[in-house]
Amino acid sequence: MQRILISSILLLSSAIGFSQAGFVNNGNLQINTGSNMAAFVNFTNASTAGLVNNGTFYLGANVTNNRASMNPGTGVTIFNSTSAQFVNGTEPFRVYNVTTNNSTGITLNNDLSVNAAHTFIAGLITSSATPNYLIYENGATYSGSTDNAHVNGWVRRTGSTNFIFPVGNATYLRPIAVNNLSAASTFNTQYAGVTTNTGNVLPNLVTVNPYEYWFVNRVSGGTAQVDMNWNNSKVTFPNYMLAGIRVASYTGGMWTSIGGTATGNVTTTGAITSSSVNSFGAFTFGSLNFSLPLNFIGITAKRKDNFSIVQWKTAEEYNVDHFEVERKDSRNTTFFIVATVPAYNNITNNYDIEDHLPLDGTAFYRVRSVDRDGQYSYSKIVAVSDKGDGSMAVINNPARNTIFISVNSVPKGNYAFQLIDGSGKIIQAGQILLEGQSVIDIPVSMKAAKGFYLIKVYNSLFEFADKVIIQ
Repeated sequence: MQRILISSILLLSSAIGFSQAGFVNNGNLQINTGSNMAAFVNFTNASTAGLVNNGTFYLGANVTNNRASMNPGTGVTIFNSTSAQFVNGTEPFRVYNVTTNNSTGITLNNDLSVNAAHTFIAGLITSSATPNYLIYENGATYSGSTDNAHVNGWVRRTGSTNFIFPVGNATYLRPIAVNNLSAASTFNTQYAGVTTNTGNVLPNLVTVNPYEYWFVNRVSGGTAQVDMNWNNSKVTFPNYMLAGIRVASYTGGMWTSIGGTATGNVTTTGAITSSSVNSFGAFTFGSLNFSLPLNFIGITAKRKDNFSIVQWKTAEEYNVDHFEVERKDSRNTTFFIVATVPAYNNITNNYDIEDHLPLDGTAFYRVRSVDRDGQYSYSKIVAVSDKGDGSMAVINNPARNTIFISVNSVPKGNYAFQLIDGSGKIIQAGQILLEGQSVIDIPVSMKAAKGFYLIKVYNSLFEFADKVIIQ
């Protein structure tokens, strides 16, 4: 049953239509100060209509605005449906104060323009691929953004004051800010996810964070500083030297340092502000040094008669104390240390150890590099096996950012993989080339929420499938 609640409103020369499609304003509709109106069906503001909200306007369904230069009024608009809502139309839907309280989410198929204050209570705001924007006009502010209430898409801001953009990846709030603007400016900003073209790095940077980046595009205005933060509990952050972290900007097809001094702890949280910049686009974290304690170039494990030999190579060792070679097998469900090796701390280094413990099935090895101040990092996992038949097995279950799969006597060649959720939907798919690796790693897409999945690896000669938990 359709329901329109109008309480103490003033209708001036209005032509309001009611239909199965909803509530259509074709005339002049004004909500007075201290008054309220609630629309529990789709609301349309026609191209010839006037809508002025100086009171409180509750929207319990979709809204469409086709009126150019819509008057935002001085009131508050509240999105409070229990079903998904959409902002549609050909002209921006302009509001003064707005509250978004819809845990099922709001999708912007049209711009939503905020002139004063935005209060996040619950639910994501998702912009369509056009893109459409949540717009904060000059002087507009917001409050209440969280992991469960932020913008998964594009935010536009016009003004001359510092501003933190409430953007994220639909799972986590991952804000970015512009500070110390030299003039009134307009910026379009989006959290972009896994970093692109990480191999294109200009000196003096040696690497960039592969896990996340942002777009901050300037539409108009002057210079500004870009302020970024990391949170290792939400998105993995590399084990960089804190003093070597810089803001990196993607310019001319290359990641370039634009300065900054980082504060915080690389294993938990931290932040960095760039130098003043006049060229905007993609931004992420860069480093003047390789990840600490070192950069693992490669690791292998081979079976030699009645023992296994583990070999690894490193580069850019800095302040490394020692390496711990760890093993996991059918008798031990967790990794344990089989050897400890002192570090050389040269530019490039080669190491190897022999493991004479008995082998029953498959043994997995990894190397833990321990720095002199206690920081540590792990190599990839490799495996040796006494099995003659081709086999695969998920090593890390549950998995977080990467699924590691051991490979034994599997035919070389191109393989396809699929990550399938509990409803049978393919969340991620891709190709893998097997050329004799003992372990393959499949990065987990950010589209994969926490839960149970099926991982499949297959071609015309071989097929593997197993359950995996994504954390």
